[in-house]
Amino acid sequence: MLTSYFKTVLLLLAVIVSIRLMGKRQIGQLQPSELVVTILLSQVAATPMQETDIPPLQTLIVIFVLTGTEILLSALAMKSRAVRRLVDGRAITVIKDGEIDQRQLKRLRYTIDDVFEGLRQKDVFDLSDVNTVVAETNGNLSVLLKEQAQTATKADVTQKTGKAGMPQILIADGRLSRGGIKALGWKTADVERILKKAGVSLKDVFLLTAAEGGKPLLVKKEGAE
Repeated sequence: MLTSYFKTVLLLLAVIVSIRLMGKRQIGQLQPSELVVTILLSQVAATPMQETDIPPLQTLIVIFVLTGTEILLSALAMKSRAVRRLVDGRAITVIKDGEIDQRQLKRLRYTIDDVFEGLRQKDVFDLSDVNTVVAETNGNLSVLLKEQAQTATKADVTQKTGKAGMPQILIADGRLSRGGIKALGWKTADVERILKKAGVSLKDVFLLTAAEGGKPLLVKKEGAE
């Protein structure tokens, strides 16, 4: 009985350490690969608690192999957009300029009820107030309201602002995002002009975003001149 108790505590501590190593995201923020590993960890740890003849060491090895694989995939995903898309997928716009993209809804197997439920969770109840909705890779919906439906800020009161759409990622970790450039209707030359004006090279840019009618946001990599 005492041996069984210590084995249970040992496995519990191993799972806690594994989850801590993987990060501190909430369940609703987990990427697909992280969710799969989390489910597998719970199953692997639960089985020896029921089947007492399974050696704890064998279970510990499986737990840390799963954790190590997830950490390795996360590291590769940070360096490679191809790996990131393969493991986590990519965000998909389901409403653009107030128009529902039915083809993308079918692709995601989203019903209109799913969309409205996601909007209500963002405190949006009128579809006519919505400019853009993006289905993120973790299943959450990101919502950009139309300008007239947005809450006024101090900047809105003190100055006239132009129309601004959904910000697009143009450069991520020194690599051009062709999808973001295309979504803005830009060309690579437009991005190059921004870099030239800022006096930085592509490889020194950690992040560059821009929205239609908005000011580009450029973040240099740490250590870049």
